[in-house]
Amino acid sequence: MTSKAEWIAVDWGTSNLRAWGIDASGEIVFSRTSPKGMGKLDRDDYPAALSEVVAGEDFATSSVDVLICGMAGARQGWIEAPYLDAPANLQALANGAVQPKMPNDRLRPAILPGVCQKTPGNENVMRGEETQLLGLSALIPNFDGVVCMPGTHSKWVALSGARISRFATAMTGELYEVLRTHSVLRHSLNGDLDGPDRDAGFDAGVDVGLGRPDDLLGLLFGVRAGSLLSNRQPDWCAGYLSGLLIGSEIGGHRDWLGESEVPLIGATALCELYKRALSRAGAKSRLVDATEAVLTGLKAARQFAA
Repeated sequence: MTSKAEWIAVDWGTSNLRAWGIDASGEIVFSRTSPKGMGKLDRDDYPAALSEVVAGEDFATSSVDVLICGMAGARQGWIEAPYLDAPANLQALANGAVQPKMPNDRLRPAILPGVCQKTPGNENVMRGEETQLLGLSALIPNFDGVVCMPGTHSKWVALSGARISRFATAMTGELYEVLRTHSVLRHSLNGDLDGPDRDAGFDAGVDVGLGRPDDLLGLLFGVRAGSLLSNRQPDWCAGYLSGLLIGSEIGGHRDWLGESEVPLIGATALCELYKRALSRAGAKSRLVDATEAVLTGLKAARQFAA
């Protein structure tokens, strides 16, 4: 006999919505995905989107808790879940949850807060990553070090157990897309970007970025000049641009790195690039499955709220 979900874990991103039914033993009994991320919804659309993603599922009770992390709690999302201030104990996440209204009581949603950093000159915010970090603290007990979370807006986080002491954001992924599609560099990236020379370009870019992170604005034009003067092909140029940005990001955070292994949480292919770049910087790293981290974090947040 298949067990029924006691509660629902939800990761509500900008592009997609993911939901998992969790039974009394903590096992996943169903997994559902919807393209109705925050970026596609008006505020009044959220109740229907949530009901739709779990439609047809049976629950252990007539009214079920739904614990949500991510962009549903953003100011432009369903309802704003105010940030916890860093330094922050992530075990207290559920204490800051907000409860949006539903048309009936079949689903009882609660949205977890993000974390903010209000230090003048170092203001910063995260929303969604904090739940992955809580999950990491359970997956790697007694962790004390730096976590890197590659993505559109990469995060660097000083984490001790479940406590964030400080964090920083690098707009590396977004900058790559903007430069690739909307800058003069696009003329050097017109062609097959995944050809055989991409890896060589990436390594070259990483090494330059690591060595001269403070000169990134000047180094970027080297992509265009290299294609014009040294016949660099689009695949090499794409690799070089990616490596230059990632290398500069890591180079700008060298003072965060110590002897400890750096967990990498994010899309696997992107984390592999960061792992490669960190190795060239002399740092050890390991990949942590992002879905496992967020699920573990949602389970932990619910447990600590009990």
